[in-house]
Amino acid sequence: MSTSWRDLEVWASGELAGAGLSAAQREARWMVEQASGFDGAELFDELDATPVERAEVRLRSMVERRIAGEPLQYVLGRWGFRSLDLAVDRRVLIPRPETESVVDEVLAEVDRLAGPDREPVTVVDLGTGSGAIALSVASERAVTTVWATDVSADALVVATANLSGLGRAAARVRLAQGSWFDALPDELRSAVGVIASNPPYVDPAAALPSEVHEWEPHMALYAGDIGRSSLDVLVRGSGAWLRPDGALVCEISPEQAQWVTDLAEEHYCEARVHPDLSGRDRVLVARFPRR
Repeated sequence: MSTSWRDLEVWASGELAGAGLSAAQREARWMVEQASGFDGAELFDELDATPVERAEVRLRSMVERRIAGEPLQYVLGRWGFRSLDLAVDRRVLIPRPETESVVDEVLAEVDRLAGPDREPVTVVDLGTGSGAIALSVASERAVTTVWATDVSADALVVATANLSGLGRAAARVRLAQGSWFDALPDELRSAVGVIASNPPYVDPAAALPSEVHEWEPHMALYAGDIGRSSLDVLVRGSGAWLRPDGALVCEISPEQAQWVTDLAEEHYCEARVHPDLSGRDRVLVARFPRR
């Protein structure tokens, strides 16, 4: 008797549950969708179909990887972020809900700068990784031209793949390799409306969950000086690139809120930390750089 997708989903769910994964049934369904190429509605009609051998092999491999501790997002190879479906793997951080709050604040600053006449606004995403921030901004605000940079050539390969699936908005996005501001062309000095970043901000001494520490890129997670070094570079250096009414928007760790606000107030006329979706201090917004 041939094996159906329904049989494989039951098997996968059992294997994942046996490994102690609390969302085994949901994860099994997502893996079956990814391995089969059917979305939720299509899969409902195809559950009793017999998969081709390579699809079954792929599903079994995905289950093995997940049981071995690999994050679900990497196992699936894709993850949703706002309206985007992004390719993700070990070369980039997994997009998280907290970073959606960064995009919200960037869009608010874009709207402020564009004004009622919808003037064009240049946005820079430093340390773009998968491109989550940059591509979301480009897709949600047609007035923007977006520069997305990363020091990692591997990360930019992933960002390039995601850019290729963006549609018409992709024409307004530029990718560049380099460390922080080194990646930007000189003509952007004093011309950028918003600089955004989800920089490394974790203290290397912090005890992160093994799913994070053992799988995600350390250069995108950890920063020296108890997690502050990258934020320090961004706060101190952004003013030279921003227009007089521009803003810096950065993701931070909640315990860094007071320190980063104090630092930003030395370099900007306004500085405030906004909460994420769970109410924790998460996003620094600093406006009007001091010259």
